[in-house]
Amino acid sequence: MSEDIAGTIGANLPYLRRYARALTGNQDSGDRYAAATLEAILEDTTPFENNDPKVALFHAFHLVWASAGSPLGEPDNRLSARAQDHMSALTPNTREALLLHSIEGFRIEEIGAIMQVDPEEAKELIDIAIREMETSVAGKIMIIEDEAIIAMDIRNIVEDMGHTITGVARTRAEAVELAAKDKPDLILADIQLADNSSGIDAVNDILAQFGNDLPVVFITAFPERLLTGERPEPAFLITKPYTESQVQSAVSQAMFFSSTETLAA
Repeated sequence: MSEDIAGTIGANLPYLRRYARALTGNQDSGDRYAAATLEAILEDTTPFENNDPKVALFHAFHLVWASAGSPLGEPDNRLSARAQDHMSALTPNTREALLLHSIEGFRIEEIGAIMQVDPEEAKELIDIAIREMETSVAGKIMIIEDEAIIAMDIRNIVEDMGHTITGVARTRAEAVELAAKDKPDLILADIQLADNSSGIDAVNDILAQFGNDLPVVFITAFPERLLTGERPEPAFLITKPYTESQVQSAVSQAMFFSSTETLAA
């Protein structure tokens, strides 16, 4: 493997992990597929010849993913199992196309190259995914965010999707108190909060109270710090600055899977 290919893989591996985790619904399954992709590339670097390296990396992942039958992660409980049954009923390849576009920021033409479909089909898959996911699950969402403008923007996006906001917390203590008053169906959490407390700690406190059935989407300006694969890390992660479609996609995915893992502080 050339140094150029190795460098590209190293730079983009955190984002491949993010994509794989969102696609499978949990960290362990996603990281296993990312690792299997690296093993496949070591055996055959042909996809990197005359192709954009990042596109080639994600295409290599899709070859592994497709060969395994595009499975979901193993459900941890009955709630997760029901959510995964729902996910499996969606039109094939729609989740992949939507995540590649909205979370990873690939252009339609690049998605076509990654998934080996025409650009027109890639766009149609994205449109189908948005329609199917936005109309399927609605619930109560709690926001943990210390910046008022960002919190308001997220609130507007989520409410436009048909969800109800239980409230906005600016600190760890406020988050725990708010969750105790009105249990949410999903949490959207920033990492660094107003009083220098941690959104991760706040989420862990809440999960300790309600259990790991509660899905969480983290929002951070430094996603690489939570995509190392070296410790328990989130399955659903949005990078600041975010787009409306990224929030919509991550919320829809997380609501479907309805499971998360506690994080080490």
